[in-house]
Formats: sequence, structure tokens, C-alpha cells
Amino acid sequence: QLRAQNQVLKKGVVDEQANSASLKEQLKMKDQSLRKLQQEMDSLTFRNQQLAKRVELLQDELALSEARGKKNKKSVESSSHLSQEQKSVFNEDLQKKIEENERLHILFFEADEQHKRLEAELRSRLEVLEMDAAQHQAVVDSLTKKYTETIEKLQNDKAKLEIKSQTLEREAKDCRLRTEECQQQLKNLQAALGSRLEESLCIINEKVPFNDTRSTRYNALNVPLHNRRNQLKLRDLAGQAMAFVQELVTALLNFHTYTEQKVQIFPIDSATDTISPLNQKFSQYLHENASYVRPLEEGMLHLFESITEDTVTVLETTVKLKAFSEHLASYLGFLRKILPYQLKSLEEECESSLCTAALRARNMELHRDMKRLTAVFEKLHTYVSLLALPSTRPEGLLRTNYNFVFTNIAASLHGFHDILKDISKHYSQKAALEQEVPTATQKLVITNDCILSSVAALTNGAGKMASFFSNNLDHFTTSLSYGPKGGAEFISPLSAECMLQYKKKAAAYVKSLKKPCADSVPYEEALANRRVLLSSTESREGLAQQVQQSLEKIAKLEQEKEHWMLEAQLAKIKLEKENQKLKNSLSGHLTETIQEHSVLPNIAEQKKETTEKSLREPIKSTSLVRNLTLRVPIRVTNCSAPDVESREDLIKTHYMARIAELTSHLQLADSKSVHFHAECRALAKRLSLAEKSRESLTEELKLASQNITRLQASKDELMTTKRSYEDQLSMMSDHLCSMNETLTKQREEIDTLKMTSK
Repeated sequence: QLRAQNQVLKKGVVDEQANSASLKEQLKMKDQSLRKLQQEMDSLTFRNQQLAKRVELLQDELALSEARGKKNKKSVESSSHLSQEQKSVFNEDLQKKIEENERLHILFFEADEQHKRLEAELRSRLEVLEMDAAQHQAVVDSLTKKYTETIEKLQNDKAKLEIKSQTLEREAKDCRLRTEECQQQLKNLQAALGSRLEESLCIINEKVPFNDTRSTRYNALNVPLHNRRNQLKLRDLAGQAMAFVQELVTALLNFHTYTEQKVQIFPIDSATDTISPLNQKFSQYLHENASYVRPLEEGMLHLFESITEDTVTVLETTVKLKAFSEHLASYLGFLRKILPYQLKSLEEECESSLCTAALRARNMELHRDMKRLTAVFEKLHTYVSLLALPSTRPEGLLRTNYNFVFTNIAASLHGFHDILKDISKHYSQKAALEQEVPTATQKLVITNDCILSSVAALTNGAGKMASFFSNNLDHFTTSLSYGPKGGAEFISPLSAECMLQYKKKAAAYVKSLKKPCADSVPYEEALANRRVLLSSTESREGLAQQVQQSLEKIAKLEQEKEHWMLEAQLAKIKLEKENQKLKNSLSGHLTETIQEHSVLPNIAEQKKETTEKSLREPIKSTSLVRNLTLRVPIRVTNCSAPDVESREDLIKTHYMARIAELTSHLQLADSKSVHFHAECRALAKRLSLAEKSRESLTEELKLASQNITRLQASKDELMTTKRSYEDQLSMMSDHLCSMNETLTKQREEIDTLKMTSK
């Protein structure tokens, strides 16, 4: 086809060359005719010049004749008739020559213009035809070159495609053989599975009395698949929630306590004046806040402890959630109880003479915020009680509504956080205004700062809780709603409890089946022994240091023992001297008391009463170790030397026992400190080993990630090469289509050129 098209193009070029030659001949003929016309024009101009000269001569003759006529008028009169005739003849002849000359000038000008126009047209057409011929020649050359290249490329592609088709044919044959083998294997497997199915059906029909998965009541007792990762994740989330609840509980306790202090200080200080009965009642209720707030932390702790690795945690099995809901309800009742008093207290503060307009506006904003806070706690209690329903009454909350309840809890927590931010903002403004009051004390400023810090802690805790719940919303919805295989949900909490008991029994049975291998050491134990060997606290150096320290302590204790024995001997000598002096002084005092008793009986009675009171009241002696409370029997009337000695013996034995107890405690503390020091060294060694293992693991992880990236890159390269081959094939097909289109366009252009040349 390309050769035939090439021949057609050559014929078109030859025809165009012939047409250009004929046009050149026509141009030559036109040049000859133009030369003839120019010659005629030259002859006409010469003739016109002759006629112009003749006219000039005739005009001269006419002038001479007129001059002569003046001289001889008579002759003129006689010959006037003849001159008039000649003049008329000359005028007619001149007029004819002028008209002919004008006509010839017009014809010459028109012929000249027509010749120039025709010459320009022919020259432009000749240039266009020459340019077209050159372009056609260049197109023909480029097409021939391009077609030869495409022919060679197509021949190469044809050879490649033939080779590829042969390989594909071989692969197709192999695939046919494999399919035949797979069909044969499939037939064999179908036959084997059919026989096994018949056997299993016979066994089921003979051995299995009923299928418990068909009934939802029985299926609820089946143990679901255990997801250890899910349980660990839930326990981790429960631990985080418990930490957030602990923060909220601490902040709530501080908030209520400092609010109680604030009520007793402002607007009336209870230390200087009596506060109103309303604030007294409000303060009394706020004093009971710990009994309502602390159970929230305990309930969350019990809920966290109920979620273990071995249990199945769903809403039907989380029985402790009901207790947490009850604690939240009791705290909500506490908030409802103190809300009217709190609102009335703010209103009473607004009615005080110390309250300014700005402070009154802040109090009214807090008035609205406290109502909103109680409403948010009511919402939270409603949704938490709904979550606790599946563990008591499953029909109270369907599984399709779990997502709705969790979403509303997240929204309520975000609302709780927003309200606390407003409360913090309004409280800070209120505290700043209260500091400007002239009667503001330092105690009020400190209390306001404590309230602001507790509200800020509440705000931070609520924000953390809201973001935590929103981030794990999907996990809560999916993980707390799975059940037995083939069943939609648990029927009742009783069935869930039975399922957990069956799970424990199955785990115990499987554990009993596992027999330990006596020949080899378990892997975990070997790792533990290796760690103990690497970071042993009973190394030779550690023991040597401990022995040296213990020997030094023994030497110090021996020195202290000798010192205290000398001190005891000296104290014994001093005690004997003091006893002698006391005996002498007591004998003198007895005589004086007898005389005073006879003179002043009333004074003795008063002293007796005071001694009896002192006997009733314990004498407290404080020391560095602990508070000692001693009841010292004092007898005023009958005090004697043996009683004093016995009392001193009691005191001495007490202090000796106390000293022995303190020395034992000191020795115990020293031994514990040595033990703790050894443990710290061991932990430091373990930490260094763990750091080394972590570094090695990070290097291995980097190598693994590099291998993964390298494999991914090689995969991408293979995919790109595959795509490039596919793109090349598509480009070849597109190129062939475009070549056919260009050939058709060239044929059309050649036809149009032929038409234009014709």
C-alpha cells in the first residue's frame, strides 16, 4: 500500500511539474505580446509628436495670417470665406486627431495595467507552485523515510510478537495440562469430601443429640472466640478512664471543699460574725461531699479490676458498671440537693451591700452555669444507666442502639468540658472583682485561688476525658458488642455469667492437659535465669562490699555499746545519790505536810481534787519517735520512798525497752537500705541490658524496614515495566491508526491539489 501511495504521489509531482512548464510557456507568450504592444505604443507616441508639431506650425501660420490681415483688410475680407473653410477643416482634423490620441492613450494605459496585473498574478502563482512543489517533495521524502522506519519497526515487532505468540502458545498448552490436572484433583477432592461429609453426617446423627447453635437460648451459653488483644486494649482503656476519673474526683473534692470555705468567708466572715442560715445549711451539705464523690473512684476501680485478660468483656458481663451508675446517681442527687442552696447563696451575695454591678453580673452567669452543670450530669447519668441495662435487663437496650448511646456520651462529655470552661472564665472574673472589694482579706484571696485551681483541674480532666472517649468511640462500639458464634447477642446476664464459668472450666481443663517437658527448661524460665545471671545481686564484689559495711557497723555498735555501758554506770551512781537526797527531803516534807494538814484542811482538799483530776487526765510526753501517753499515779498524802523507786524503775524499764525497740528498728532499716541498694544496682544493670537489647532490636527493625522498602521498590519497578510494555503496545496501535489517518489525509490533499492544478 505504501509503495502504491508513493507512486501516486510521484505521478502527482510530475503532473505539477508539467503544469509549471506550460505556465512558463504561457508567460513567455504574454511577454511577446507585451513587447508588441510596447512597439505599437512607441509608434503612436511618435505619431502624436508629429501631429503636435504640425499643430504648432498651423498655429504659427494662423498667427502670421492674422498679422497680414491687419495690413490688408480688404484682402482679408475677400479671402475670409476661404480661410474660414480652411480653419474649420483644420479644426475638425485636429479634433479627430486629439480624440484618436486620447483613445489610444486610454487603450495603452489599460493594456499596460492589465499586463502588469497578469504578470504579478502569474509570478505569485509561479512562486506558490514552486513552494508547493518543494513542500510536496519534502513531505514525500519524509514520508518515505518514516515509512521505511515504521516498516522496519513493524517487522521487528512482528518478529517479537511471533516469538511471544509462540511462548504464549506453549504457556497455554501448559495451562491446559494444569487445568486438566486441577480438574482431576477437584474431582478427587469432591469425591473425598463427599464421603467425609456422609461419614460426618452419620456421626452427627448418631452421636450429637441436638445442635445448640440453632437455638439462641442455648447458643448464648457457648463460649465466643477469645480475643486477647481486644481484652488487653479494653483493660488499657479502662485504666486510662480510671486515671481520668481519679483526676476528676480529686478536682471535685477540692472544688466542693474550697466552695465551703468560701461560703464561710464571703460576704460575711464566720470568724467575726454569724453567717445566714441558708449559707450554714449549704456549708453543712458541702461538708458531706466526700461521701458522694469518693464512691465514684471506688466504682471505677472495681470496674477496672473486673476487666481482665481471661474474661469476655461485653456490656452483658460488666456487672460492675451498674454499681458505678448507682454511685453516679447518688452524686447527682447530691448536686440536686445543693443546687437550690447554691443558687440562693449567689442571689444572697448579689443582694449584699458589697456586691457591685459587675460582680452581680458574674454571679448571675455562675447561677446559669451551675444549672447547666447539673443538667449535664443528669444526661451523663441517663446514658451510663442505659449502658448498665444489658447487665441487668438486656431488653432495655438493644445492640443497634449502642453506637447512639456512646455518641451521646461523647457529646455530653464535650458539653461538660465547655461548661467547665465557662465556669472557670466566670470564676476568674468574679475573683478579680472580689479582690477589689475594700473588705477583701488575704484568706478570701487564697480561697479564690484554690477554687480557680480546682476548676482548672476539673476543666483539664473533663477535656482529657472527652477527647479520650471521642478517639476510642469506634473501638467501644465494636468491642463491647460481640457475642457467641452464630448468635446476635447474649440472652440474659445469667447466660453471660454461665458462659464465663464455662470459659473458666475450659481454660482449667486445657491447662491441665498441658504436661511440662521434664527434659528441657522452659523458654521463659531460661530467660529469667539468664537475666538473673547477668544482673545477679549476689556477685562476689557486692557481697564483699556488704561484708565490709556490716563489719564497720559492728565495730561502731561495739564502741557505742561500751560508751552506753559507762553512761549507765554513771547514771546508776547518780541515781543512788538522788535517791538518798530524795529520802532526806521526803522526811522533811512529811513533817511540814502534817502541820499544814492540821492548820489548812481546805487547802489539802483542794490539792486532793487537783490530784484526782490529774489522775483522770493522761500526761502526754512527746519525743522524736512517737507520742508517749503515760498515766503516772500520784499520791500526795501517802507518797513514800518505795513508791518513788518503783516509779523510777518503771520509767527506766520503759525507756530501756524503747531503746531496744529503736535499735531493732534501726538495724532493720539498715538491712532494708542495704537490700534496696543491692536491688537498685541490679535494676541499673537490667536497665543497661534492656537498653542494649532495645538498641539491637531497633537496628533489626531498621534493617527489616529497609528490606521492606527495597522489596516494595522492586515491586513498583516491575509494575512500572509492565505498565510501560502495555503503554508501548497501546501506543503502537494508536500510531498505526494515526498513520492510516495521515495517509487518508494526504490522499485527500493530493486530490485537492489535482483539482486546483486542473
